[in-house]
Amino acid sequence: MKVLKFGGSSVANADNIKKVVTIVLQPQYNNSIVVVSALGGVTDLLIATGTDAANGKETYKETLLALEKRHIETAQSLLPINNQSGCISSIKQSFNELEDICEGVFRLGELSARTKDRIISFGELLSSKIISFYVQSTGTAIEWIDSRKAIKTNSNFGFAAVDFVATTASIQAIISASSNTLFIAPGFIASDANGFTTTLGRGGSDYTASIYAAAVKASDVEIWTDVTGMMTADPRWVPNARTIPHTSYREAMELSHFGAKVIYPPTIQPAMDQNIQIWVKNTFAPQEAGTLIENKPSEDGEIITGISSINQVALLSLEGSGMVGIPGFSKRLFEALANEQVNVILITQSSSEHSICVAINTVDVDKAKVAVDKAFEIELLNKKVDPLKVEKDLSIIALVGDKMKSHPGIAGRMFSALGRNGINIRAIAQGSSERNISAVVSLKDIKKAVNVLHEAFFETSYKQLNVFICGAGNVVVN
Repeated sequence: MKVLKFGGSSVANADNIKKVVTIVLQPQYNNSIVVVSALGGVTDLLIATGTDAANGKETYKETLLALEKRHIETAQSLLPINNQSGCISSIKQSFNELEDICEGVFRLGELSARTKDRIISFGELLSSKIISFYVQSTGTAIEWIDSRKAIKTNSNFGFAAVDFVATTASIQAIISASSNTLFIAPGFIASDANGFTTTLGRGGSDYTASIYAAAVKASDVEIWTDVTGMMTADPRWVPNARTIPHTSYREAMELSHFGAKVIYPPTIQPAMDQNIQIWVKNTFAPQEAGTLIENKPSEDGEIITGISSINQVALLSLEGSGMVGIPGFSKRLFEALANEQVNVILITQSSSEHSICVAINTVDVDKAKVAVDKAFEIELLNKKVDPLKVEKDLSIIALVGDKMKSHPGIAGRMFSALGRNGINIRAIAQGSSERNISAVVSLKDIKKAVNVLHEAFFETSYKQLNVFICGAGNVVVN
């Protein structure tokens, strides 16, 4: 069995959905689970609808009407007239339910995390049902799976953790009880032990596909998107960026964590646990091979697999002579940040133990500073620790590659290339696996930095030589 996932751009409109179904109906996918995202942009509009309702703005009703119209028009464009009534009835029923929920939010003036998950779940529910109706209209049998019944999570609404034991059992029961071989399921959504709708985080449809694949021990997971695989760098910034034909699970994790948006980072773990290949392919160029992600690294190709980055990063620096030789300072710092749900992206510490720096998302700066200042209140009063320094408008750039470990001088080439081009480095970090070298640079320099490093590691360099011919009178060259 295979599992295919199609993202929002792949199902953005009726024309794109037709391309998706053309792929799904190919013979090699007769025994498959198809996971789909919401129609492009719908999740953001649903979030805006809930937020407007909670803020007492009746404009949420206009947004709902526009969304309903879009889904009905999509169904009408896809389905023959005699097949439309059931699908349109299902769409209207969903929007009636959604309207009732939003009216409750409007009257209460409150949007809880649980209610927000319920509202945004409609995006994937609607798209998957429309596509299911369309496939059936072609004469192909397909069974719709409600991912809320298949995938079980805790009650951490907005970013729920999967209960893999319960999930595997429920998915296997659903598949084994069916006589069908082709299934379609909404991505991104699940439910907790009480049956309340949960979501797996933005980008969670990729994760959904991997969860289904692990449960049925699929041969492959195919992530279909709008680019031809993972790239050596962001093609919007680097015109010469090229597709990475093959990479390992761990390289892909590093690249996706550091801003390669093609694949959602948690996706890789369930597939890796079951040694399932992941393919990243292009819905709009299905003939292209794309990127293969599997257990072993590529034996050919470049030392560096790819370059990625995270923008809008802030650097927090804690310094002071009172830190030297005192156990527990790092623990207290990370504990303070963890208690405020602040994610630490990068860590670096001087060998003298006089300072420690962490990189976090800029949006978390204010609550992070309050938490750290409170945690070290006594040390600040006694001047054993300096006030927390905060630097904003930064980015992290990362070189990723399994082969870096066996090739000395990679860090030197990286820092030399950045230095020659006037790009200042604020902080550096490298994991013990030597699979990733990361540097913090100014946000205004990030595009230049990515291009400089891509040229240094992926593009052929030509050295210019100036040749002079000197002589008295005519010079004869043999």
